[in-house]
Amino acid sequence: MRLPEPCGPLSEHVVDTLRARPHRPHAVAEPRAMGDVTYPLTDRDFQLALWVLYELHYRGFDDVDDANAEWDPLLMVSRAALERTFEHAVRQLVSAAPDDAPALESLGDTPAEQVTAALVRMTARSGPSEVAQFLHRRASREQFCSYLGERAVYHLRESDPQSFVLPRIGGAAKVALAELQYDEYGGGRPDRLHQTLFARALASLDMPTDLGPYVAGATGATLASVNLMSLFALNRRLRGAAMGHLAAFEATSSLPCERILRGARRLGLPEAVQDYYDEHVEADAVHEQLAIRGICAALVADEPDLAADVVFGATACLAVDGLAGEVLLDGWRGHPGSRAAG
Repeated sequence: MRLPEPCGPLSEHVVDTLRARPHRPHAVAEPRAMGDVTYPLTDRDFQLALWVLYELHYRGFDDVDDANAEWDPLLMVSRAALERTFEHAVRQLVSAAPDDAPALESLGDTPAEQVTAALVRMTARSGPSEVAQFLHRRASREQFCSYLGERAVYHLRESDPQSFVLPRIGGAAKVALAELQYDEYGGGRPDRLHQTLFARALASLDMPTDLGPYVAGATGATLASVNLMSLFALNRRLRGAAMGHLAAFEATSSLPCERILRGARRLGLPEAVQDYYDEHVEADAVHEQLAIRGICAALVADEPDLAADVVFGATACLAVDGLAGEVLLDGWRGHPGSRAAG
């Protein structure tokens, strides 16, 4: 994969710096002031710049020298500046969302019980997303493929962000996270690696299986939903939020995957597409309990001070993924708004 084409001053700064290294000094990329609660969550330039900086910690780029780029001090300063703005926007979005949930203290005698009850309550009431219902009942083949292309930015790196958390936690939570990741990585079978299953689904539709083309077309909101996982996983202080995000993601996946699977069958899409979603209908139903009770409850039992962070991560997952879904639906319905790209 090569560096993507920039789409604004922030991504241009990051991409040009990586292309020029080590031939010239570079300044720090500074995000502009926020105008509303959704910036930078839907701003493609902002999110692309941050995504490129995060990708240096995953598989990198063929046209970037790996020797020093990943830990370049000034690029790390740029990343920190973007992260501060991003995290602030996520916290604003979460605080602005309607919240009728009771205080954690009223949900159980121990922090672990309180977090378990909170996660079960908030994910149970979310239901299947509007995107999943649209794909089930109404989406055309073209719209279904555009959805796969949008989600490829995450699914071709599926579960990789959460693996960064393994050395950051211990005890029963570490064991449960390793168990969940083992399933995500194919249960010992490379051909059942979930990233591979998704790539196989793309190939069956004659779509590219490399990440670059999908990053080039992804909305700012989709990049934000992916960047949120990296923000939490790559900052040790946010390890509780990373696991809360994982719990919400897994607990709200099985039912939507079932709807999407029905949509794939309705459209007569290839077996490889159906196989990917069929795998997740079953696996994510198991992962829901493993993530909530095996990981989050165990983590909070060991580190009670992380209870609020776990709940924040779960709430952030639902809010940011919901925003990304709104942008997709607006595009499909023919009235993309200002939130689509910033």
